[in-house]
Amino acid sequence: MTSLVRRETPAPGVARLVLDRPERRNAQNPQMLYDLDAAFVSAARDDGVKAIILAGAGPDFSSGHDVSERDSPIPADPVATLGAGLTTPGIEGRHAFECEAYLGLCRRWRDLPKPTIGQAHGRVIAGGLMLLWPMDLIVAGETATFADPVVALGLNGAEYFSHMWEVGPRKAKEMLFTGAAVTAQEAHERGMVNHVVPDGQLDQFTVDLATRIAEMPAYGLRLAKASINAALDAQGYGVAIDAAFAQHMLGHANNMAKHGDIIDPAGVEAIRGLARRGQS
Repeated sequence: MTSLVRRETPAPGVARLVLDRPERRNAQNPQMLYDLDAAFVSAARDDGVKAIILAGAGPDFSSGHDVSERDSPIPADPVATLGAGLTTPGIEGRHAFECEAYLGLCRRWRDLPKPTIGQAHGRVIAGGLMLLWPMDLIVAGETATFADPVVALGLNGAEYFSHMWEVGPRKAKEMLFTGAAVTAQEAHERGMVNHVVPDGQLDQFTVDLATRIAEMPAYGLRLAKASINAALDAQGYGVAIDAAFAQHMLGHANNMAKHGDIIDPAGVEAIRGLARRGQS
């Protein structure tokens, strides 16, 4: 099976992992998530790699989860350790799947022992944020937008729920309550994005930043990253994500009881309407 993530070497010491499903705007299915995990693990274990970039092929970084494949089976993964109950029917199996393929993988990527940089362009929607926010740094093209409109699906937001930490509590509420997108410039002003650059310079700027990082001692980088992550956790970061994930699963359970599906079907068209109006 062809991987949905390709690895490039744009500069010495730098690995670039590219979401490679452009015909679906890099919408995520289980295969893509596990291909990405395998690519991250391979880069982390490669002593020649000092910094890792995550980018997307095509017009958008990621349009989020592919809702047309929400019942696709999880691929066999020899690295994963959270897989008990994945085939259990109902919300129990869904909970196991999302603990594994969403929250579990995101946490592993957040704690990789090497610096990571998200390279954002085009639209980053819902589950796309789930991939971007675990990265250590984010560089955005000037026309990039960031949105999480899945309250329309009867859910509280993307599974890796760090909205408040990324844009602040009141902006996070507006973002979720309305589904409206945050621009790259506003994301930069709120500290979510490190740099905003012209779209045509995004690739080179990100590689140059990764190259500067790659020149630093690997162990010093690892210690600095672990220290910042520990400080975030001391502030309640991990606890907050766990609490929001529990609410997320409650939303799925409610939808299954009311609609026989993990999402409110009416919300799919509502989200498409937001996209047509240019809000996501």
